[in-house]
Amino acid sequence: MTVVDVDLPFSLEERAVSVPDADALILADVHLGRAVASSVDAPIGDGTDVRTRLEAVLERIEPETVVVAGDLLHSFEYVPRGVESDLSALEEAVADADASLVVTPGNHDTMLEEVFSGETTAEYRLADDETVVCHGHERPETDASRYVVGHDHPAISLEGRKRPCFLYGLEIYDGADVLVLPAFTRAAAGATVNGMRSRDFQSPLVTDVDACYPAVWDDSKGEPLWFPPLGECRKLL
Repeated sequence: MTVVDVDLPFSLEERAVSVPDADALILADVHLGRAVASSVDAPIGDGTDVRTRLEAVLERIEPETVVVAGDLLHSFEYVPRGVESDLSALEEAVADADASLVVTPGNHDTMLEEVFSGETTAEYRLADDETVVCHGHERPETDASRYVVGHDHPAISLEGRKRPCFLYGLEIYDGADVLVLPAFTRAAAGATVNGMRSRDFQSPLVTDVDACYPAVWDDSKGEPLWFPPLGECRKLL
């Protein structure tokens, strides 16, 4: 049985996930200010690109709640130029969609209180009462049937092309399912999971990556493409 034969309690979007029973949209690793802080000559304005793509998803999903699973910001020690305006634009996009914004701070969000006055919590339980969202850099204290996390920026190499991917592991963390999201920013290269073992992941929630089902977003069809568990398809990738 593959994961696509299971009645999934969520719906994958382009670098995000919606949980219909909770009327929520979750994204992770936005890393506002990455291009400036890293002195990267980025081909796109990361803040503008984030807002444009988020608006498109919000229009399709119409959630009541938008949860950022950590690393909304990139820089640890200061707020790069343009970040405050980019963040205001993101907040405005969520508000214009009549949704509320919640942030579960990640390890990069040391300056978050300087620029964000909205709701923050280390771990956020969705309205479905089954799903807990957190960044994933630390072990969660809240029990859940399912955790949605970011942190590792998973990507997968397919026919020589590197693409952001989701990883979904059934009961891999203390009997709970774990969904690892790709970075929402397109300015992050991502960690190629093809040859990675569980010990290579930074998140303590990824205890058995071989049991995780990778999924990539198919732009042409507007839907996810699921693969068998990584342990089964690794040699085929």
